Amino acid sequence: MKEQIIERLVRYVKIDTQSDFNSTTTPSTQKQFDLLHILKDELADIGLTDITLDENGYLFATLESNTDKDVPTIGFLAHVDTTTDYTGTNVNPQRIDNYNGEAITLQNGLVMTPEYFPNLKNYVGQTLITTDGTTLLGADDKAGIAEIMTAMAFLVKNPDIKHGKIRVAFTPDEEIGRGPHKFDVEKFGADYAYTMDGGPLGELQYQSFNAAGVKVTTRGTNIHPGSAKDKMVNSIGLAIAFQNDMPKDAVPEKTEGYEGFIHLMQFNGGIEETTMSYIIRDHDRAKFEEKKAYMNEIGKKMQAAYGEEAITVEMEDQYYNMGEKIEPVMEIVDIVKEAFAKFDITPIVEPIRGGTDGSQLSFMGLPTPNIFAGGENMHGKYEFVSGETMEKATEVIIEIVQLFEARN
Repeated sequence: MKEQIIERLVRYVKIDTQSDFNSTTTPSTQKQFDLLHILKDELADIGLTDITLDENGYLFATLESNTDKDVPTIGFLAHVDTTTDYTGTNVNPQRIDNYNGEAITLQNGLVMTPEYFPNLKNYVGQTLITTDGTTLLGADDKAGIAEIMTAMAFLVKNPDIKHGKIRVAFTPDEEIGRGPHKFDVEKFGADYAYTMDGGPLGELQYQSFNAAGVKVTTRGTNIHPGSAKDKMVNSIGLAIAFQNDMPKDAVPEKTEGYEGFIHLMQFNGGIEETTMSYIIRDHDRAKFEEKKAYMNEIGKKMQAAYGEEAITVEMEDQYYNMGEKIEPVMEIVDIVKEAFAKFDITPIVEPIRGGTDGSQLSFMGLPTPNIFAGGENMHGKYEFVSGETMEKATEVIIEIVQLFEARN
C-alpha cells in the first residue's frame, strides 16, 4: 500500500495547483482543474460512482454502502491547491529510502539538517519524499488526496470490509481561506466528515481559531516637503501610529497553544495613502471579539484626532472555532482515537493554529475534524512527508469506516 500512496503523491505534486489570493474567481486559478480532471478520471477507474465536478472546482464522488445496517454517511476531504507562500511550479520530488537520520542535501547548496529540523529524527529508517530545494512539495494537501484515493481503491478491492456510504470531496482554494465558500453541503450529503489535512503522525484536531481579516487604510495629504509645515499629513506616519497601539505580545512569534494574536501581514503605501492587512485569531470567542473591538476603538480614536477620512478599519469574520459544533457529537472524535489505538498511534490533540476547511464546514452543518496527513515543514522548500505516515493515515481511513459500521 505504501508504494501506491507514494506513486500517487509524486504524480500529484508535479501538477502546479497554486491558488491566488488576488483572484476573484472560484477556483482562484484554472490550473487547479488540471489535477481535478485527473482525479475525476481516477475515481471512475477505481470504481466510485455519482462523480461530479462543478464549474467552481468541487469534485464529489461516492463509494456506496455494502452493509444492511443503517450507518451514517461519512465524508473524507482534501484540497487540491497549494499555498501562495512559496512556488509550486516544476516540483521535482526526491525519494530517500531507509533515511539514515543525517543531513539531506537539496539543490542550490541547501541542506536540511537534523540540528535545524529535529523532527527529522522521528523518521529514521523510513521512506521520505522531499523537495529538491527549489519549490515546496505540496504534501499539503496532496498527501491527503493520495491517502483518500488509496483507501477508496482498497475498499473497492476488498468488499468483505463492511462500511456505510462514503462520500469523497476534493476541493479548491483552501490555502486562501475560501475552500468551503461554494461547497454544497446538502449535495455532498454526509452526516459527518474528516479533512485529511493535518501534519505529523497522530495529529487530531477538532478546535480551531476564530478568525477575522482586517484592512486598515490611512489617508494623508502630500505637500512638497520644502513647504509642508502645518500642511502635510503623512499617511505612513498615521499607519505606524496605529500599529504602535497594537498589543506587543499578542503576536504569532510570542504565542502558542490557545493564545490568540493580532498579526500585521502586509504594509504598503506612500504619503497620500497606506494600507495594512491584519488577521485576528483567538480560540476563545469572547477574547476574539475583544480583539476586534480593540482595533475598532483605536481606529475611532485616530478619527477623532485626525478626522474621519484619515483612517478606515474594515473587518470581516472568516471562520469560527469548529469545536463549538464538534463537541456536541464527540463520538466522531472518539472513533478516530479508537482507530489510532488499533495502529498504536498516540493521539496528538491540539488546537489548530491556522485554517482548515473543517472550521467553516462545521458551521455550515457538516461537523468535520482534521486528521494527520503526514506533511512536515509545510509551505516551503524544506517540506517533506514520510511514506510510512501516509500509509498509517490510509489505514486510519479504512478503520474509521469499519468502526462506524460496527457501531450501528
